[in-house]
Amino acid sequence: MRRLKTPPALVGALGLLGADWQAALRRLARLVRPSLGRLERRFLQELRVLGLDPTQLRALRAVTPGAAATLLCERRSVAAFLEQVDYNGRRLAKLNLPPSTVLGVLSRYNRRLAAELRQLAPQETEVLLPACRQLDACVAITLNNAFYQVREAETTAFFELGRAELESRDEAQLLARSERVLRRYCQARAARILFADGRATLPCLRSRPRYLDLERCPKELLLEPGWRGRYRAAWSVPLPAQAGPAGIMQFAFAKEYRWLPREIQLLEAAGESCRLACVKARLVEELAAREQQVRALAGHMLQVEEAERRRISRELHDEAGQLLLYLRLHLERLEGVVSSESPEVAAGLAGARQLLEQTIVEIRRLLADLSPAVLEQLGLEAAVRQLVTRFRRLYSLPVDLRLSRLGRLPSGIETVVYRLVQECLSNVARHSSARAVMVSLTRDDRSLGLQVQDDGVGFDVEEALARPGSFGLAGVRERVALVGGACAITSRPGRGCTVSIELPIPPPERPGKRPRRGHGSAAGRRARRSVPRG
Repeated sequence: MRRLKTPPALVGALGLLGADWQAALRRLARLVRPSLGRLERRFLQELRVLGLDPTQLRALRAVTPGAAATLLCERRSVAAFLEQVDYNGRRLAKLNLPPSTVLGVLSRYNRRLAAELRQLAPQETEVLLPACRQLDACVAITLNNAFYQVREAETTAFFELGRAELESRDEAQLLARSERVLRRYCQARAARILFADGRATLPCLRSRPRYLDLERCPKELLLEPGWRGRYRAAWSVPLPAQAGPAGIMQFAFAKEYRWLPREIQLLEAAGESCRLACVKARLVEELAAREQQVRALAGHMLQVEEAERRRISRELHDEAGQLLLYLRLHLERLEGVVSSESPEVAAGLAGARQLLEQTIVEIRRLLADLSPAVLEQLGLEAAVRQLVTRFRRLYSLPVDLRLSRLGRLPSGIETVVYRLVQECLSNVARHSSARAVMVSLTRDDRSLGLQVQDDGVGFDVEEALARPGSFGLAGVRERVALVGGACAITSRPGRGCTVSIELPIPPPERPGKRPRRGHGSAAGRRARRSVPRG
């Protein structure tokens, strides 16, 4: 004999009904069977007063003691009846009947059944009525559990939709995850969500939900024409918006499956949430794309700035610098010519030569600031040492310089680090009133760390960053962000300032991975063979 598999949710309810109780219920079913028709008719008359529709009436009739008596008389088990109660309880929840209404209706039925039992077998009421009450308790437990399952499924669906919104990288991934969540909720075989948004015209778009029989409906009503022949039915649910439907959701089922009111209500609410989430995701994507464009433009402007610095440096060195050196030599020659004949003129020429020499020194300093040749020739370590030495000489500030073995880095990274050190030291000189400065540069295989610390007057970081017209710290952070680094600025009034920066070092390109044209490649070999000899 095949044993009936009882769902875990019904085990607790069945535990209240032992073998003696079930035997009493079978005895009760045999006694009231002739009266079930009359009880059902009176029961339906009372339900019509409540204004219930036929679907709600069918679900309620399936959970009454009369339904239990019918199954028991057909030699079915109490577990089978509780499974029927569990199924119809979920339908009642999706039909928007509150548990209090359902239990109130069942209480009326139980009172009529008890009165009928007292007339049919008054001598057995002391045994049969407690069994009936025990069954009522099992039905109440099962109904509460069924209502809870429906609410839990709804809560899980909305939770997973919210999680999909938070975790999705873009609109396409968000739509795919939302489709999976709602397909599981509806127990559908396939799902499709599509937005109109002025980008496409949807011939299947309607303002109200529609049930589609896939064997009869036109293909134009489907988002996926391939569903015909594979599935039996589909739900088509529009996505509401202020200016009319903004899109549509469709769910395919392997058999005929009609929706219930609460399912459509959840899908409409979920569709609105999904639509708004997709709009937000699209805006985030557009914002990220524009931010990327702005960053690319900023990076390009920095490259242009460096190129312009080098151009100005070359012109100052090649044109103005050479002219100033020629002028100094000319003044020295004139000074030697007139020194014996006119000492006063010679003294004037000597003063002019000294001013010219100071100008040459200043131009050399400007050249070093604009485009330090040592950075290109000897690398970052030597350039930072030169920069710190010049800072000590100009501002008479002690600088503790700590450098690890940096080696050569990509030229772009070296330029960025040099400018960061230059900007940080410039900020210290202009604003900090510090007595000592520490500059530290460290490197590992993947990153380079820079820290500039002073013991100056300090400041409020948020206020300084928000101050209009202040670009020093903002420029530091922007340069760091452009190369994918991280920047932390720590300061308090009277406590100095610490700028900590970490920059990623791009991995070196593997030699030989892409052979140069004309050497190792097949195209190069063909080119060499095509060159005429002789």
